[in-house]
Amino acid sequence: MNICVYAASSTSLAHDYYTAAEDLGRLMAENGHTLVFGGGAEGLMGACARGVRAGGGKMIGVAPRFFDEPGVLLKEGCEFVFTETMSERKREMDRLSDAFIALPGGIGTYEEFIETLTLKQLGRHRKPMAILSTMDYYAPFMEMLRHTADSGFMSRGVLSLFALCKTPGEALAHVTAPVPPADSAPSLADYNR
Repeated sequence: MNICVYAASSTSLAHDYYTAAEDLGRLMAENGHTLVFGGGAEGLMGACARGVRAGGGKMIGVAPRFFDEPGVLLKEGCEFVFTETMSERKREMDRLSDAFIALPGGIGTYEEFIETLTLKQLGRHRKPMAILSTMDYYAPFMEMLRHTADSGFMSRGVLSLFALCKTPGEALAHVTAPVPPADSAPSLADYNR
């Protein structure tokens, strides 16, 4: 399975974030999964990729050409797909991926995950999605989403389109579990009430 991981590129985070990202990468490799990611050499992206490499796994980096500068991309042992724009990058990552996991990150990670979640809500894909909330990073985000639903701006059904996970193993187990048949899935109307 090709699993897309959205993650921070920051190098100034608490150690536990990097450990969890690397653990996820190693678990993916040990279970025969391929990492699809933004190609970054640093931050949680780089940590996850190092875990995959340590486990002998495969990686596909997807990045716009303007990121192709010394030290920015992790090219060693990684197949690369280059795009011209960030929008093309997201489309290519989506095309290549069978599932999605969001690690802690900033506005880029939020934007990627929310666009993928929106497309799932609209019925454009049925791929499994998970958030790895290392150190409860995503607790405020989840509170905001619940507030959005409670206030009537979003259906509560959207919250069932992904799993909130505490550990790398839990996140990987969620996205690799069998997907229910299409006829048992809620309809678009169910999510837009």
